[in-house]
Amino acid sequence: MKRGFTLVEIMIVVAIIALLASLAIPNLLRARINANETAAQATLRTISDGLEMYALSHNGLYPTAESQLTAAAPPYLNKNYSGQTISGYRYDYGLDVTGYTVTAFAINPQPGQNSYTITTGGKLCTFDYDSSSVTGVEGAGPPAGPPPPP
Repeated sequence: MKRGFTLVEIMIVVAIIALLASLAIPNLLRARINANETAAQATLRTISDGLEMYALSHNGLYPTAESQLTAAAPPYLNKNYSGQTISGYRYDYGLDVTGYTVTAFAINPQPGQNSYTITTGGKLCTFDYDSSSVTGVEGAGPPAGPPPPP
């Protein structure tokens, strides 16, 4: 006589698999958010480094357009970031000969996910439009107005 699994045994195995999945999936999603946030911060630091090197080479004057960074020989930045979406963040510039503000907006923010801005001198600031909380740079805040649409 052949004996197979009973319905109760199969349901217990399915319940155990569902329980393990419910524990693992949120952790995987949070790890992805953390990786994207780290990538956004690194990209902002790369952009800031390019802007600071440009200013050192041009008597303390910052560029007024990103093209001044990418068109130089050798370039201060290897690609354009302005308006680009990279790892779930969109980058926008505020450039002036006296300084800069570069912002990485989270495109589809998840609860607890931050957006970032870096200002003249490489001062990184973390902000969240939902809670209006700002950390990082004393006295600095998020850019004026709501985040731009994706």
